[in-house]
Amino acid sequence: MGNTIMFLLMALNTALSSKEELKTTDQQTNTHHINVERQRTAVDSLYDEMNLGPVLKYEAFRQAMEGRKELSIHNKDIMTVIDFSMASTEKRLVVLDLEHKKVLFNTLVSHGKNSGENYATNFSNQQESLKSSLGFFVTENTYNGENGYSLVLDGLEEGINDNAKARYVVMHGADYCSTGTISSLGRLGKSYGCPAVPREYAGPIINTIKDGTLLFIYADNPDYLAKTHLIHQPNVLMAQFNRKQRLENTDEG
Repeated sequence: MGNTIMFLLMALNTALSSKEELKTTDQQTNTHHINVERQRTAVDSLYDEMNLGPVLKYEAFRQAMEGRKELSIHNKDIMTVIDFSMASTEKRLVVLDLEHKKVLFNTLVSHGKNSGENYATNFSNQQESLKSSLGFFVTENTYNGENGYSLVLDGLEEGINDNAKARYVVMHGADYCSTGTISSLGRLGKSYGCPAVPREYAGPIINTIKDGTLLFIYADNPDYLAKTHLIHQPNVLMAQFNRKQRLENTDEG
């Protein structure tokens, strides 16, 4: 029983709310309710200190910070998060200065043509899929191409986004990423898989995040969470806890 309680406390340390009720059910349909006060983390404190609630979902920030901790990135002070769980009509790109605890940019960003309409729901790492990819990227050099000033992105997760450079998935400005397009279509225009930003913000954003900063594309996507090795998953811990508890109950019976 002592090991069970310790395991539960570890799982709750990553849960989202400060106080939660856990309900676990064994094979005999007995239900257990356990209230546990979890420890406040450094990520919780930073999220509050930066007052990110109005601009960035906590879970997107938490996952981005987990990857940031695991990855070797040249500049960890600047971090970009794109939340594709939000509609394209919302400002779902945020650039953060973690050292000075400031929000530098919060603006619109387009998703891939085949990822969805107003919401991006389909993602791919495949050539010519015309879909956005999820996960962690590092920014590289800039160049001037057919979409104007652009930023090369290198996908860091094998099988998830590591074809980004081969697919020419880059950040660039686009006229279809605008409030005018939203007024006309009811959604943003779509890219070929690139995170396209409003034309007027392309230069300032790209110059801020270029040369080795982290970019994380979030979507609350179960397939991604099942594949990534960079994000700690509380639900997996709870599944392990449930299995462990069932085994203990079987032994006791």
